[in-house]
Amino acid sequence: MKKKKITLLLLFFAALNLSAQNIVKGIVINGDSEKPLQNVLISVKKTNNNSLTDAHGFFTLNNISEGKQVVVVFLKGYETQNFPVQLSGKILDLGTILMYKNSTEAEDLSTIIITDDELNDDSSSADNISGLLQASKDTYLRTAAFDWSSSFYRIKGLDSENGKVLINGIEMNKLYNGRPQWSNWGGLNDALRNQEFSNGLAPSNHNFGGVLGTTNISTRASEYSEGGRFSYASANRSYTHRLMAMYASGLLKSGWAITASGSKRYAEEGFTEGTLYNAFSMFISVEKQLNENHSLNFTAIQAQNNRGKSAANVQEVYDIKGIKYNPHWGNQKGKTRNSRIKRVEEPILMLHHYWNIGTKTTVNTGVSYQFGEIGNSRLDFNGGNDPSPTYYRKLPNYYLNDPDGADYADAYKALENFKNDGQINWEDLYIANEYSGDNARFALYEDRNDDKQLTINTIVNTEISDNISLNGNLEYRNLDSENFAQVLDLFGATGYLDINKFGDITKDDYQSDLLHPNRIAKEGDRFKYNYKIASKVYGGFAQLQFKYNKVDFYIAGSAHKTTHQREGLYQNGIFPGDATDVSIPTSFGKSKKLDFFGFGAKGGFTYKISGRHLLDFNGGYISKAPSIRNSFANSRSNNLTVADVSGLNNEKIKSFDASYILRTPFVTAKLTGYYTKIEDATDIAFYFTGSENLFIQEIVTNIDKQHFGAELGIEAQVLSTFKLKAAANFGQYTYSNNPNVALASEISTDSDLAGFDKRGIKDYGTASLKDYKVASGPQKAYSFGFEYRDPAYWFVALTGNFLEEAYVDPSPIKRTTSFISDDGQPFPNFDPLVAKQLLLQEKFDSYFTLNAIGGKTWKVGKNKYVGFFASFSNILNKEYKTGGYEQGRTANYELEKADQENGTPNFGSKYWYGRGATYFLNINYRF
Repeated sequence: MKKKKITLLLLFFAALNLSAQNIVKGIVINGDSEKPLQNVLISVKKTNNNSLTDAHGFFTLNNISEGKQVVVVFLKGYETQNFPVQLSGKILDLGTILMYKNSTEAEDLSTIIITDDELNDDSSSADNISGLLQASKDTYLRTAAFDWSSSFYRIKGLDSENGKVLINGIEMNKLYNGRPQWSNWGGLNDALRNQEFSNGLAPSNHNFGGVLGTTNISTRASEYSEGGRFSYASANRSYTHRLMAMYASGLLKSGWAITASGSKRYAEEGFTEGTLYNAFSMFISVEKQLNENHSLNFTAIQAQNNRGKSAANVQEVYDIKGIKYNPHWGNQKGKTRNSRIKRVEEPILMLHHYWNIGTKTTVNTGVSYQFGEIGNSRLDFNGGNDPSPTYYRKLPNYYLNDPDGADYADAYKALENFKNDGQINWEDLYIANEYSGDNARFALYEDRNDDKQLTINTIVNTEISDNISLNGNLEYRNLDSENFAQVLDLFGATGYLDINKFGDITKDDYQSDLLHPNRIAKEGDRFKYNYKIASKVYGGFAQLQFKYNKVDFYIAGSAHKTTHQREGLYQNGIFPGDATDVSIPTSFGKSKKLDFFGFGAKGGFTYKISGRHLLDFNGGYISKAPSIRNSFANSRSNNLTVADVSGLNNEKIKSFDASYILRTPFVTAKLTGYYTKIEDATDIAFYFTGSENLFIQEIVTNIDKQHFGAELGIEAQVLSTFKLKAAANFGQYTYSNNPNVALASEISTDSDLAGFDKRGIKDYGTASLKDYKVASGPQKAYSFGFEYRDPAYWFVALTGNFLEEAYVDPSPIKRTTSFISDDGQPFPNFDPLVAKQLLLQEKFDSYFTLNAIGGKTWKVGKNKYVGFFASFSNILNKEYKTGGYEQGRTANYELEKADQENGTPNFGSKYWYGRGATYFLNINYRF
C-alpha cells in the first residue's frame, strides 16, 4: 500500500513537471497549395530553443520559459510570422499555420530566371546554371546564377551535361551532347516556376541525377494557384522587348484544371552587333482528376527561337572594332542581315497519369514526344574568296607579318577598310553570282538536325515507414535524328555544284555523293552531307531515403543501356567504301552499332547536430555512355567511330562533397568542400591546320580532369529589413593526365598523305596537357553585397563581384611531339626555352563587376498586384575576357614562332568578351 502511494505521488509530480515544461506545437502548411512544409524553423525569440517541422509539417517546442514569449516561424522565401504567446505551464497548440511566399522575393525570381543569356553563343557555357536562380534558395547558387553567369562561370568548373533537367520527371538532356536545350522552353518563366532542385549528388525523388544535381519542372495544372499575370520587359542583353502572359484556373469543382501561357521576345539587335532575336513561345497544361486516386495531365510546349549568332575574335579585331563587334552580319538594302542564324523549333507533347496507391505510394507514368528542327546557317563558297571580314588576309597584321618584310602601305589600307566597314558585303555576293547560273560561287546554307524522340517514363515514390521512403524509375528513350545541309539562298544564281572544295577535281573525292555526281543543288535541296542517327536508352534507378531525428541518409543506384548507330544516305567520294577491305571506312549505309552499359552509385547523410547546425556528406561514382557527338570521328563524312580510331570508353566520374550548414533566423550559411575526378572523357574539334594544310577533325580521347575546391554562401539578417550577403568559390580545375590525340582527314584516304593511314587517320600520340588548367571560366570568384526589403514591399540590392583565374583553352595538338619535330627530326634552330614560352597557357586578367537589382510591389485590390523589377549588370562597364581558345592552325614550332614573331599573330587565340553595362526592366500585373 505504501509503495502504491509513493508511485502515485511520483506520477503526480511527473505530471506537474510535464505541464511546467510549456510545450508549443502546431502544423505548418503552404497557404496556396495547402501542402505541409518540411524543415520550417520554429524558434523562441531571443533564446536558443528551436525545432524543425517534419515531413507532415508538424513541430513541437519543449521546455519554454513561462511568461510572455514570441514564437517565430521562418522559412526562406516565405513571409516570416511571429506569434506572441503567454505561457503558464500548459501545452499550447497553435493549430494550422499558413505560410505564404514573400511576394517581392517571388517577383525578382520570376523576372530574372531564364533571360536567355545562355543562348549567346554555341558554347552555351551558362546553361548549366540557368535554372538555379528559381529552383534554389541557396545563397551561393543564386550568386552564381545571377552575378557570375555572364562571366561564363561554371559551378565546380563542370559542363551542363553533368546536371539533369526534367519536366514532370522526364529527362530533357539531349542525347546528342548530354546538355539541356533551354531554348526549347525559353520565355515561359511563369508557367515553369514550379521547380524542385536537388543540389549536387543530393537525392531527387525523380531521377538519379548528375554531379551538378537535378532540376525537375512540374507543369501539372492542378498545382498552379488560380490567377493570371501579364508582364512587359525591356532589356539590352539578348532581346530588347518581351511580352508575357499566363492564366491558371486552379482546380475546379468539376475536377478540371487548365494553365496557359505565351510570350514574345524580340530584338533587332542585342548587346552585340547584328544579333537579332525573334522568339515566340506557347504553353498549355490541362489536367482532369478522374477521382481521388487517378489524374491525367496533358502538357504542350511550343517555343520558336531565331537568333543571330556572334563570334569569338582575335585580339587584333577587338582592338580595332571594340567588344560589341560581330563579323557575321552586314547591311543589305538598309537592313541588318546576319549570316549565322540559329533556329530552334522542337515542340514537346506530354501525357502523364498520376496514381495515388493508398496514402503512401504515388506513381507518375508519362509519355513524351518531341520533334522538330534545329538549324544553323552559314556562308559557303566554291571558287570564291572567303567572305568573312575577319579572314586573316583582310586584316592589317597579315601585311605586317609578311615574311618578305612588313608592307605598311597595304597594312594601312586594310586597317582603314576594316575600321570603316568590316562587315559582310551582301551586294558583292549577288554580283559574284550574277552570271554563275547553276555553278554559284557563293551560297547560304543551313546545317540541320531534325529529331524525333519518344520517351516513356514511370516514377514510383512510396513511404515504407514513417522514416523510410523508396524512389525509383524506369525509362525508355528512342531518338531518330536526320542530319543534313540545306541550301537557303543562292544570291541570284540558279544552282550550286555539290562538290567537296577541298577534294581533288581529278578524282572521285571531289564528289559529295557518288550516287548523284555533280549534282546541282537548288534552294531548299539537301546537299554536302545527309545521314541518320538512331539512338536508344533504357534503364532506371532506385533510391532509399532514411530520415531520423539526428541523421538522414540515402543510397541510390542506376543502370542504363545505350546504343548509337549511323546510317549514311550519301556515298561520299572520299569514303566510298571498299568491299575487299572492311577496315577502310565507308560513308554509305549503316555503321556498326555502338553499345554501352552505364551505371551509377551514390550515397550520403546529413547529421543534425541541432536544428541550427548540420553536417552534410555526399559521394558517388558514375559511369556514363559517350554522347552521340563524341562517338563518331566525323559523322558528316563516314561511319568511322571513335572506337575505331583510339578506343572509346564510358566516361567515369568520381565525386565527393562535404558541407557545414548553419540555419538561424538571423544567419544562414553553407560551406562546402568538393572533389570531382573525370576519367576517359572524349572531345572532338573541327578546324583547319596549317601544319598539315588540311581541314581536320581533332579527336582527343582518354582525357582525365580533376576539379576540387570550396564554396561558401552566407547571409546575415542584420535588421528585419537589412541583409548582408557574401559568396565565394575557391576552385582548381586541371588536366590530370596526358590524353591521346589523333587527326581525321576529309581530304584523302591515301596512306602516303603526310602520315595519314588508309582510314584517313594520323595518330599523334599523347598531348602533354597534365597540370594545364581546364578552360571552365573563372576558377575563383568572390561576391559581397547587401539587400534592403522595406515593409512597404519595395527592395533594393547591390553586389560587388571579383573574378579571377580564367584561362584560355589550350590546343592539344600543339602539345604533342609533332610540335617540336618534323618526321622525327627536331626543327632547325629549335630552342626549348622559346618553345616553353610559346606553349605557356594564357591566364586572363582578373576583374571586378558591380550589379544591382530593385523592385516594388503595389496592392491594387483583393489579390491584385502591380509589380516593377529592375536589374543592372556590370554598372561600371568593365571590359573583360570571359573565355577563349587557341587556334590549331599553327600547330608546330616553326609556324607558331613565325606567327608570334612580331607580337601581333595572324592566328592568335580567339576570345569572347563579357557584355558591358546592361539592364533588364520588368513591369507586371498579377490577379
